[in-house]
Amino acid sequence: MTQDLPELHELPDGFLDATPQNLHECVPEPTLIHLEGQRRPAVAVVLLLHGNEPVGLQAVQQLLRYYTGKPLPRALTLIIGNPRAAAVSQRHLDEQPDFNRIWPGTEQAGSPEAERFAEVCRRLEQRGLFAAVDLHNNTGRNPHYACINRLDPAFMNLAALFGRTVVYFTRPRGVASMALARIAPSVTLECGPPNDESGIQHAFEMLNAVLHLDHFPEHPPRAGDIEIFHTVAQVRVRPGLQAGLDAQHDVRLEPDLDRLNFQLLPARSTLVHVRPEVDSPLVAIAEDGSEVTADYLETRGDEIRLKRAAMPSMLTLDSRVIAQDCLCYLMEPLALP
Repeated sequence: MTQDLPELHELPDGFLDATPQNLHECVPEPTLIHLEGQRRPAVAVVLLLHGNEPVGLQAVQQLLRYYTGKPLPRALTLIIGNPRAAAVSQRHLDEQPDFNRIWPGTEQAGSPEAERFAEVCRRLEQRGLFAAVDLHNNTGRNPHYACINRLDPAFMNLAALFGRTVVYFTRPRGVASMALARIAPSVTLECGPPNDESGIQHAFEMLNAVLHLDHFPEHPPRAGDIEIFHTVAQVRVRPGLQAGLDAQHDVRLEPDLDRLNFQLLPARSTLVHVRPEVDSPLVAIAEDGSEVTADYLETRGDEIRLKRAAMPSMLTLDSRVIAQDCLCYLMEPLALP
């Protein structure tokens, strides 16, 4: 049975001053908030799908304060993700699924949470959308970048509003931007580490720019305006194994591992070290769900190296994030016609 989905038409009391830790006091669960603007349809903004990534809330609060006493240029729909996890600064609670892996198209269907986000999409499809923006922070050193799931001109132009660096991916499944792409041009924005003021400001400027758009250009951005990288594999630590900085970990990470993010590494570059008795601790999964570990990784002594040139993203030293999600993604430059 479909869970009730709270749907508001004004900001709840306390929203503008709420912190991620106390937002649950005024928005206790996933909620839709529709705000009127000078034009329709609305821009949808997804925030706090991961409770330890507060940039969405912070950028939206800055945006709404900026428009205090004046109309929004375009209607705005806020999709509040996981206030309960935000209350304890966790990606998701132990008893919860990952809220950015259970949207329509997910491989983890059947949960009450997945049905709730399916209902979000049904209601937004009925209302119509102009664009959708899902805001995230990330762990590890990464540039600010936009992610798209379709190589359509509207999607590329939406991403270009955020910057030159764009990642195209079709896996993992069940992410918000991929589900919302069925309704309108959509993008995921990775805004650097949590509570970074430059990331909050960058997200605010992007949202404000989208609200002012009248339409999307029919042609893709000019050559050189954006650089697109294609995610070709997700690298995970095999279940039951642990990754960390210490020698006793099955997969040992160098303290500056995340310096490799968005660096095009040649074949035979070392990613991590492993204990000698551990067999095949990493697995690489391609976009179609097939295992491609042998295509991208090889073991030499206690090192796991790249078998071919690739660019990592989202390498992190956070062992909890690695266990809940992955060690990194591998990308290759994408040449557009």
